[in-house]
Amino acid sequence: MFFTCGPNEAMVVSGFCRSPPVMVAGGRVFVLPCIQQIQRISLNTLTLNVKSEKVYTRHGVPISVTGIAQVKIQGQNKEMLAAACQMFLGKTEAEIAHIALETLEGHQRAIMAHMTVEEAKAKQEKVSAQYLSEIEMAKAQRDYELKKAAYDIEVNTRRAQADLAYQLQVAKTKQQIEEQRVQVQVVERAQQVAVQEQEIARREKELEARVRKPAEAERYKLERLAEAEKSQLIMQAEAEAESVRMRGEAEAFAIGARARAEAEQMAKKAEAFQLYQEAAQLDMLLEKLPQVAEEISGPLTSANKITLVSSGGGTVGAAKVTGEVLDILSRLPESVERLTGVSISQVNHKPLRTA
Repeated sequence: MFFTCGPNEAMVVSGFCRSPPVMVAGGRVFVLPCIQQIQRISLNTLTLNVKSEKVYTRHGVPISVTGIAQVKIQGQNKEMLAAACQMFLGKTEAEIAHIALETLEGHQRAIMAHMTVEEAKAKQEKVSAQYLSEIEMAKAQRDYELKKAAYDIEVNTRRAQADLAYQLQVAKTKQQIEEQRVQVQVVERAQQVAVQEQEIARREKELEARVRKPAEAERYKLERLAEAEKSQLIMQAEAEAESVRMRGEAEAFAIGARARAEAEQMAKKAEAFQLYQEAAQLDMLLEKLPQVAEEISGPLTSANKITLVSSGGGTVGAAKVTGEVLDILSRLPESVERLTGVSISQVNHKPLRTA
């Protein structure tokens, strides 16, 4: 089994394979049950109030002394821990404190018995003087540390001020150098601008001499040519307008003359119709018959291909087409009679009537 303890305690393992016993201060140890034994001892500090009442000095003077002592087992020292285990192992802290108190009281009485009152006082003064000396030394050390700290602060402050002043001066110097560099750049830029302006002026003059003047001359020439062409086009337009106007007047006159002629012709025809009613109607019909025949045969002239279907009897081929057309034409008088009421065959046998 494993056992552990804190830093204020020590463990002692004895038994099988543990000779001498193993002492462990603030740690852990493995223990075999039944064949090994584990014991603990306290390492706490014990404060003891050592009182010696009416102890007679070497000169027979009774004195009383009270002392304060602190007792502790040093766990890191193996020899001291082994001695303490031999004397106190298995005892409680109260028992250990009682043993230590009695031992210290005995030593204190022995010391007091061999001392005189004056040695006790001298020793006290010595201790007091020693304490005062240590206090003064501590004060002196404190004053030294405080002054040294103040001096260090002042030195560091002055050093920091010097460093800052140096950095500030460096920054100012860099700024001045940068300002001078900028001024130089400004001057250089101004010179470059002046040179560029001179170059621009030279190029403008060169452009004026090489491009603008010839361009203006060419523009003037083109303007004159454009004006001349414009005048010519205006004159042509005016002439064409006059020609159109005259042609229109001529056409209007011709149309009027033609209309008057047609009117006269129609009047004459009307007069002739009055005189020769049936004959005039027949004449008009006969005049239009060729046009009717042309319209009837017109589709045949525009046809690219004609397919004829025959049942086996009668004529075939072109004669068939011609026969069909003639058959249609032979029926025209009958159709004209149904439409107009004029019989062409009867009119041909009647004598003309005069008004």
